[in-house]
Amino acid sequence: MQHTFAMLTITIVLTALGSCKPQAPTLEDLPLVPMPKEVEMGKGAFTLDAQTTIASSPNNPEVEGVATYLSSILTPSTGFGLKRAENQEESNVISLSIDTTITGNEGAYHLAVSKGKIEISAPDAIGLFYGVQTLRQLLPPEIEARSLQENVVWSAPAVVINDEPRFQYRGLHLDVGRHFFPLSFIKKYIDLLAVHKMNKFHWHLTEDQGWRLEIKKYPRLQEIASQRDETLIGHGGVKPFKYDGKPYGGYYTQEEAREIVKYAADRFITVIPEIELPGHALAALAAYPEMGCTGGPYQVGQRWGVFEDIYCAGQDKTFGFLENILLEVMDIFPGEYIHIGGDEAPKARWEECPRCQARMKKEGLKDEHELQSYFIKRIEQFLNQHGRKIIGWDEILEGGLAPEATVMSWRGIDGGIAAAKMGHDVIMTPNSHAYLDHYQNDPKVEPLAIGGFLTLEKVYHYNPVPDSFSKEEAAHILGFQGNVWTEYMKTSDYVEYMTYPRACAVAEVGWSTEVNKDFDNFLVRMEKHYKQLDQLDVNYFYAIPKPIASEEQIGFTESATITLKAPLPNCQIRYTTDGSDPNASSELYSQPIEVTQTMQIKAVTVKENGDYSAPAIIEAERLSYMEPLTGARPGTKGLAFGYYPGFFNSVTELIGQTPSEEGTVTNRFIPDIADAKAFGLSLSGLLEATKDGLYRFYLTSDDGSILYLNDKVIIDNDGLHTKNTETGTVALKRGFYPITILFSEGGGGYNLELKLDQPGGATIEMTPENFHLNTK
Repeated sequence: MQHTFAMLTITIVLTALGSCKPQAPTLEDLPLVPMPKEVEMGKGAFTLDAQTTIASSPNNPEVEGVATYLSSILTPSTGFGLKRAENQEESNVISLSIDTTITGNEGAYHLAVSKGKIEISAPDAIGLFYGVQTLRQLLPPEIEARSLQENVVWSAPAVVINDEPRFQYRGLHLDVGRHFFPLSFIKKYIDLLAVHKMNKFHWHLTEDQGWRLEIKKYPRLQEIASQRDETLIGHGGVKPFKYDGKPYGGYYTQEEAREIVKYAADRFITVIPEIELPGHALAALAAYPEMGCTGGPYQVGQRWGVFEDIYCAGQDKTFGFLENILLEVMDIFPGEYIHIGGDEAPKARWEECPRCQARMKKEGLKDEHELQSYFIKRIEQFLNQHGRKIIGWDEILEGGLAPEATVMSWRGIDGGIAAAKMGHDVIMTPNSHAYLDHYQNDPKVEPLAIGGFLTLEKVYHYNPVPDSFSKEEAAHILGFQGNVWTEYMKTSDYVEYMTYPRACAVAEVGWSTEVNKDFDNFLVRMEKHYKQLDQLDVNYFYAIPKPIASEEQIGFTESATITLKAPLPNCQIRYTTDGSDPNASSELYSQPIEVTQTMQIKAVTVKENGDYSAPAIIEAERLSYMEPLTGARPGTKGLAFGYYPGFFNSVTELIGQTPSEEGTVTNRFIPDIADAKAFGLSLSGLLEATKDGLYRFYLTSDDGSILYLNDKVIIDNDGLHTKNTETGTVALKRGFYPITILFSEGGGGYNLELKLDQPGGATIEMTPENFHLNTK
């Protein structure tokens, strides 16, 4: 986003939203999530009463199951018997009928609500089920209460809806390896998928920190691999590591897993199990050390991260072990897909293992990446022989892709693009738009998370099909999935808090057509949909107020006018300026806030019922002008670099060290010699400010980075984390300034980007050519 900074005064302007009166449903604001394909408003409403009946197509067990499900939704809160009608043409009836003339993608349905009846028709039972989800959202939110509600008029507005999903794969993931969650919560999680018309539950069952599925042939997986001695306290990227000293564990029996499979299937959701291989296998190796390259001993992981001990690819018994596990997995999970992971598998053990090296020589493999491809292809062949297909994270592209594999593109979109162009099916789930473990508010006021920053708006605006794709290539994009990794989510409440409402945006990306997507309208619908989530007892994140420029740090030299925007209609903003946390009784925001001194503004969104969000924090800082170098001697374009191979928890560890190599970069920040798995990098030179004014930097990195100007820290983006952007604003006089960027890569792929907003609004994508070497 481009921002304009005035030299003396920064003014951030947009219309503020105060408390609004609720309006009757219209075509624009029906409380439907995801948005249907075609909607036409009628006149009047249908009202449920004690005489309302349900009619369904006869002699169809699946349709009968949908009718029973509908009754289970409507009866507890209304208290109505909702008897079965003998004739679908009766009045005061909810009719569920199979109509094979309705065309569209699987899940298409027609819903017509009139004063006399409700008709849901579809070519199959799954379409009827989705029509039921739409109907429950049209009814008052108290329909979800699951207990008798008095004095509610159970009416749905007259409407005609023709609907179908955009994508065939609409998924939500849950990691139970890091933290384990009870069966009751898994069912609630699945219920929420059903409400939002998602059809895939990706169940991440095995990890370094815990194996969560009973395997009868290998009982030590539940006896040993499901338990860890203790768990990391604090962030996994910050040393020294501390632990809680408390044993932690849990697993699902096969009977419980089958119960979940059936529960999901009754809601037309397929459970896709993930059994990680060849990496993320430390827990399994702790139970069966002979499956590793060194023979152990191994210990179930107690902290988060990537571990070098993975399954040994050089011995056949490893494959026998995994195949026996997968036989039991296939017996539990009947869906066509088995997810085999394939991500973050370090090759250090394979490089040193004589059996793995012998395997490479025997199979004619040129490197360990091809050995991983061999590993994945061998597992795929086994699963194909049993009528199943594999899904793997995009690392399975490295070394050659398995013939029938479906790729889950998580490291951005490049892996998905490459796989689709090769003719492979792809599920888009880029960490930039789909990782719901990333912060959605200022980390200073949020519970601990892995890092990153992902807003509801950014999730919503994602389009899984790249604009450059041909029709044939686009056909390989099966859909979209949100991912919930639980390293820092110890409770089900926290999982919900991080997942919702962003999962609602995931659902709309997967279901709704691009032409029907409108974020402002989505917010209007969500404001009504939150009431349904309230009744479903979902602990969701409620949107926070925003400064209009969407910046949490505002720099100015004389004064600033800060205009806040309520993120949702029918709500207020309350705020403080003294550092205290605001609540529903704090000062009401009614006009822009004039600031002349450094100040911290905290603001909350207050709902109609008095509930309020976590605080937004706006740092308004009065800046003094930095002084440029006197007698600066800028050299040729570029930056000087120092390269430090090795692992660094913090970029500050580079300070005072001697680089192994030095040189100059001109076209990209990372020099070509950066070929180690982990390394540090220093970049230094001169930045030219061409005029007096405010300059805003955006530093993006994976992993850590710090930007210094005149030896002062301007941006601190340090630590081991995924791709993350931090910003900083400075007031500069015309001239040259020494700049230093420290960067570290901890393994698993790196990124370093820098943008600059200049006075007058011009935004530059910075490269080394935007700097000068300092000849001193």
